[in-house]
Amino acid sequence: MKEKDMVNDTLSMLNSSITGYASVISQASNQQLRQMVQQIRDNCEKSQYELYQMSEQKGYYQPAKQAQPQEIQQVKSSFTQ
Repeated sequence: MKEKDMVNDTLSMLNSSITGYASVISQASNQQLRQMVQQIRDNCEKSQYELYQMSEQKGYYQPAKQAQPQEIQQVKSSFTQ
């Protein structure tokens, strides 16, 4: 397996984990459990971002082009109407 594939698989796994943690946090009524899972999620997000940066630097990931101000305004308008 190539490094690029391993990085992409790991990023996918981390993204899925972050989503799962968010679901647990939103449903947990025990404050200590919520805080513990929030800390785990925060660490997972940090790892995901670091791996994303490495992936981008190595050319494994090409981010989408920056949106134009007009496009941003159109999206904002669709949510405020």
